[in-house]
Amino acid sequence: MYIPRHFAVSDRDEMFAFIEANAFGQLISSVAGRPFSTHMPFLLSADRTSCIGHLARQNPQHGEIGGQQVLISLQGPHDYVSPSWYRSPGVPTWNYQAVHIYGRCRVFTDREKLKSLVDALTARYESAFAKPWRPDYKASMLDAIVGVEVTVSEIQGKYKLSQNRSEEDRLQVIDALEKLGSTDLAAAMRRNEA
Repeated sequence: MYIPRHFAVSDRDEMFAFIEANAFGQLISSVAGRPFSTHMPFLLSADRTSCIGHLARQNPQHGEIGGQQVLISLQGPHDYVSPSWYRSPGVPTWNYQAVHIYGRCRVFTDREKLKSLVDALTARYESAFAKPWRPDYKASMLDAIVGVEVTVSEIQGKYKLSQNRSEEDRLQVIDALEKLGSTDLAAAMRRNEA
């Protein structure tokens, strides 16, 4: 990912927190010699050395991904930024947050490991509900998926949040984004100001 110096995120704890908060992304690999992407949720391992998820067994990506160097692309809040929001001259742009994870992929089909993975994903996303759904899988359901584990070799972080603009321009962008309802991006910009 192209990362100009003023947009670079180098704090690994910050990037890991971003991964936890924005865990739905793209698993990008090569299938039949072409780039291939699956949109899916990921879980970061407790020791932060791998990301784990699952693919449908019918997804052709799982057939070639084992052993490949892959890219996981995660994105946070993003929105258009109008130059009319600046006091000084500017150009139209887009503000966003993104983290890229590179690593070697391993495929697994062990039912117990798949069940643990699906249980963990379910617990994470059902916990927000008053009456969380509890998994009760038939073996055939687990046979319909394959697990993927990406061992993290490199993490890149980019927060393009108008850091190349004056403080006055940044505050005006925050205000405009809030008025448009892009509150998550405005909040990210405010946190970056601190």
